[in-house]
Amino acid sequence: MLACLDVDYRSEVTVAACVVFRDWTDAAEAAHHVERGPPAESYEPGQFYRRELPHLLKVLARVPETLEAIVVDGYVWLGEEKPGLGAHLYEALGRAVPVIGVAKTAFHSSNNAVPVLRGQSQRPLFVTAVGLSPTAAAAHIQRMHGDARRPTLLGRVDRLCREA
Repeated sequence: MLACLDVDYRSEVTVAACVVFRDWTDAAEAAHHVERGPPAESYEPGQFYRRELPHLLKVLARVPETLEAIVVDGYVWLGEEKPGLGAHLYEALGRAVPVIGVAKTAFHSSNNAVPVLRGQSQRPLFVTAVGLSPTAAAAHIQRMHGDARRPTLLGRVDRLCREA
């Protein structure tokens, strides 16, 4: 099984969602999980992962299946040897599950991101990874269902967060 994760912050609650699916080309989820928790920690420059990681781990605890890979909205690496959210998640999971980061904007020092054009968009997604090569991760994101820039199931997990 594969999973897409996202987090939405509100003043009174933080919502984390997980969409579980079987194959990179799936148009629909096999299951989803939503976890509502307390407001996220305050943002600290360079420590973004501290806001999201606890919520991601809580929603992942609801997934009974063994995961082959996880896709997060954001970066795995912020630069050479500088871990981002995805790298911290990989470590928190005991390096057992590869993590792919998909970001919509370029990060100035993340020159290891692989740009991926999808659909008719002329703006790439930026893919980083840990536990598998960035090239393989980019190929998986390219294969994901949907004609839009953002894959269908990444859009679905985003909506689950915002609508919960």
